[in-house]
Amino acid sequence: MRFLLKPIVVACISATAFSNAYASDPVVVSSKIDTEGAVLGELIIQTLERGGVPTVDRLQLGGTSVVRSALETGEIDLYPEYTGNGAFFFDMTDSPVWNSAEDAYQTVKERDAAQGLVWLEPASANNTWAMSIREDVATANGLTSLDDLADYLNDGGEFKFAASAEFVESAQALPAFQDAYGFELNENQLLVLSGGNTAATMRAAAQQTSGVNGAMTYGTDGGLSALGLVVLEDVKGVQPVYQPSPVIRAEVLKTYPEIETLLNNVFTTLDLVTLQTLNADVAVNGFSPDQVASDYLDSLDD
Repeated sequence: MRFLLKPIVVACISATAFSNAYASDPVVVSSKIDTEGAVLGELIIQTLERGGVPTVDRLQLGGTSVVRSALETGEIDLYPEYTGNGAFFFDMTDSPVWNSAEDAYQTVKERDAAQGLVWLEPASANNTWAMSIREDVATANGLTSLDDLADYLNDGGEFKFAASAEFVESAQALPAFQDAYGFELNENQLLVLSGGNTAATMRAAAQQTSGVNGAMTYGTDGGLSALGLVVLEDVKGVQPVYQPSPVIRAEVLKTYPEIETLLNNVFTTLDLVTLQTLNADVAVNGFSPDQVASDYLDSLDD
């Protein structure tokens, strides 16, 4: 029980006093158990603390299902989620809305509102399946998008791509890219690696293993910039969009309405390169997520 007061005292306490007492309850912040989850979680906690909102640290609680369930049951109050995961939350995996950043955000925002959950402004960074290429090859040939890659390949450009069997075989991955952009990689242009670890595919491209100069990655992989790789933009929206956004219980946001502005001001600064860099500082350079978050927030204040 939050209050233990005699009835006669309770009768004399104003609604404002109760509101202020409730407002002192800290916001329980969580995240998923990965590098990006830790970075985003620290950004949320430190932003709130700097803004005068008390917090409880429950970062890296578990996978998507664990953290989502904890939010729904009120075990936690706030965590960063990805817009594209709405496809699984609402059994809408076949819907085209997830291939549009705006449609994905509006769909998940509207559907979760009915459950008392509020999606704040997302980052523009998109952590989805991507095709990346060595920066030196991209620069030399003016490659910034998958349209550019298709032109390069169809003109006979040298390309060898490291990927998992799942990426090569799944209809939603490489075949979907090839169909949309009008190119086809033959067996000699593929290095298929066991497992789905992007660290291995990125390393193959960075080290030019067996002539590899391209790799299956995720859009915000921390190793991209460190290994000299760039993501080729999916201008046709072949892949679902996974933009990170803070999701908070509506009753908590009502108590601390300032949270919306505080977090919007930070997440709207997180473009693809910025989030890649923050992830790399943890995954590659060995800095702690709390230090990386602190340094980044300091830079926004400069």
